[in-house]
Amino acid sequence: MRTTDPEPARQLLRWYDENRRDLPWRRDPSPYHVWLSEIMLQQTRVEAVRAYYERFLARLPDIQALADAEEDVYLKLWEGLGYYSRVRNLHRAAVEIVEEHDGRMPPTSKELLALPGIGPYTAAAIASICFGERIPAIDGNLLRIFARMTAYERDIRSGPAKKAAFDYFDGIFPADRPGDANQALMDLGATVCLPKGAPLCAYCPWQSGCAARKLGTQEQLPRTAPKKERAIEEKTVFLIYYDQQLVLRKRKETGLLAGLYEFPNAEGNLSRAKATAYLRSLGFDALRMQALPPSRHIFSHREWHMTGYQVLADEWREFLSGEPKEHELFLAGKSDLEEVYSIPSAFAAYQKEIRKDYLR
Repeated sequence: MRTTDPEPARQLLRWYDENRRDLPWRRDPSPYHVWLSEIMLQQTRVEAVRAYYERFLARLPDIQALADAEEDVYLKLWEGLGYYSRVRNLHRAAVEIVEEHDGRMPPTSKELLALPGIGPYTAAAIASICFGERIPAIDGNLLRIFARMTAYERDIRSGPAKKAAFDYFDGIFPADRPGDANQALMDLGATVCLPKGAPLCAYCPWQSGCAARKLGTQEQLPRTAPKKERAIEEKTVFLIYYDQQLVLRKRKETGLLAGLYEFPNAEGNLSRAKATAYLRSLGFDALRMQALPPSRHIFSHREWHMTGYQVLADEWREFLSGEPKEHELFLAGKSDLEEVYSIPSAFAAYQKEIRKDYLR
């Protein structure tokens, strides 16, 4: 039930007016800018997003440009952000907006939810910030604030918790500045009502009404159910140099990291003898082979534990010239690696090991 007391919203917006973060997408909050930033910010820190956001806009400045872009272009712009399905859905949605909405973002959360890759949070964020719809955008920040304000003890990730949080914020949301209210709560969660460690309650505009603070349980909330242990997979990664270029291949179009480019790799932690045998199975004879440091990459439900070898090959018996075909090995030069082929951050440690002096 909505409260008739406007004071909580006033307190929040006063705090926001004095403490709001200066973020690039807030300087020109067009629907495209807000949409792009919200998708980028999923599972990614704000500071990491800034450079990606500006680079993406410089190449694809509007919905039409994104809709017209080739896959390798937008995947390369996304390289390092991870969760590549996000940018693929961005492109799919841009095409749909151009074809079915005359290139203009739909103005309501209900219409936005029908677009690929846009869930309840993103739809509410765009609709409130860009079109003034009165709707709370329930994300991790709002769930955490809700749990502490109400001393909510159950699993905050559950469906009932999200419904309770929506009803709570719906009861105090202002009609005149709903977009600012959502952004204020995002900032409050990111800078004051922190997710780990002690929240900075002394700086919170809602400290007097916080149930968890009164009970002294703010550091124990929110509650979450324990996560399942991730499966561990061992891999051996190969940086293979041939003819002053580096060998790459494209991953399959389905599954983990679908359609992205990678360094050749094999299952297991291969000894030097087994690594040599694997290279021969690819058609390479190694002139020199040097072990690379181990690396680990964490996905949502699995971990890759990797070792690697840097290989200088003097022969490639199965070399195929011309454009790369799906799942076949091909050669990439320095400019290709920097400008064309998107290599996922799972291989970031090995990207740093690339010997530029071998690449023309």
